[in-house]
Amino acid sequence: MYLHGTSVINKAGRLEIGGCDAVELADKFGTPLYVFDEELIRRRCREFMEAFRATGMKFEVAYASKAFCVMAMCRIAEEEGLSLDVVSDGELYTALRAGFPPGRIHFHGNNKTPEEIEMALDAKIGCIVVDNFTELYLLSETAKAKGAVMNVLFRVTPGVEAHTHEFISTGQTDTKFGFDIGNGSAFRSVREAMELPNVRILGVHSHIGSQIFEVDGFRLAAERVAEFAQTVRQELGITFPVINLGGGFGIRYVEEDRPLPLAQYVQAITEAIRTLFARYEYPLPEIWIEPGRSIVGDAGTTLYTIGSSKTIPGVRKYVSVDGGMTDNPRPALYDAKYEAMLANRALEPVEETVSIAGKCCETGDMLIWDLELPKTQPGDTLAVSCTGAYNYSMASNYNRLRRPAVVFVKDGAADLVVRRETFEDVAGKDLLPERLRKQPVANS
Repeated sequence: MYLHGTSVINKAGRLEIGGCDAVELADKFGTPLYVFDEELIRRRCREFMEAFRATGMKFEVAYASKAFCVMAMCRIAEEEGLSLDVVSDGELYTALRAGFPPGRIHFHGNNKTPEEIEMALDAKIGCIVVDNFTELYLLSETAKAKGAVMNVLFRVTPGVEAHTHEFISTGQTDTKFGFDIGNGSAFRSVREAMELPNVRILGVHSHIGSQIFEVDGFRLAAERVAEFAQTVRQELGITFPVINLGGGFGIRYVEEDRPLPLAQYVQAITEAIRTLFARYEYPLPEIWIEPGRSIVGDAGTTLYTIGSSKTIPGVRKYVSVDGGMTDNPRPALYDAKYEAMLANRALEPVEETVSIAGKCCETGDMLIWDLELPKTQPGDTLAVSCTGAYNYSMASNYNRLRRPAVVFVKDGAADLVVRRETFEDVAGKDLLPERLRKQPVANS
């Protein structure tokens, strides 16, 4: 397993993260356990901020909280100077409860409810990314009723779709998100918003994909957005002060992944915007981006305890852990790949190839296929790397399993930031109608 951030193998031959022995963490907090390297999170935040400062351009880096949203993470984002991107009332509530400045919060989503829009207006957040005409009119009406004015970006689909190392320039038209540039709906959204006094137009937002390992897709998206901005300025007289090119910057999950340095993504985006807008003699806009996975993904490690095993001669050996698709649904959802090691015996030589099975009652609950490890034993601590993004945030109670605790580690100290769920948490909201309650048996 590749060691990320502050992770090392200590003198005892054990995995250590943030100066904390992983086996001791597992013993203290139980498993499964999400462990986050706080220093690495902060390092990733600073990489983005420093890369933008070096360009001399105005910018805003908003952490995409859907990747991993807890109050402690919101506090780190604020301390590192980032803004915050939320996509639900729950994420907005978490941010506000953590004391995050509402003026630095952006609200995304393709189906914001009336209650969510009211909540955003009442909190006086910085901006709403409008996704469709229904939302645009609802926002305008609600803001008018409250005597408020809301800043908006229009989410547009530029006809560019990128994932890992590939991109296509004809994709993303058929999507649930945003106003399409190609069919004219994006232009119409700006034109109609001009007539709405309770909406203040900031600019446009685009997002072309995830786990992107190249910059060509971002350059092409910038080109499409610049063309659109120029058309709007020429025909409607509106100049966008903000261009948001979203996120999607890739991380290393396994050896074959080759993400670029974060500064290289920033440099490509800023150079493209600077060149393209200069071509149109367009005032240089402020650039916003929304990294999520690239800030927290490789900072997370999940610790499991190994239990039973099953060997099928000539086929494979299954080794089961005490978690699975309930704490990491990504392998089951889209065949995501991970690396892992025995945290308690990290220096021992490889002796077998095993497949790591989760404990859920599903054949498809497999975390890693064909993993080379020392000979495993019940009670070993398995550490799976790069589980910081879309693991805790997508966790479930399937099979009525309790969701794991979350620990932040830094400089040898471990802080519990989310407690492990209890049985009462799992069943505590259940209600039994009176007709289903057990009646006392009468004495005969």
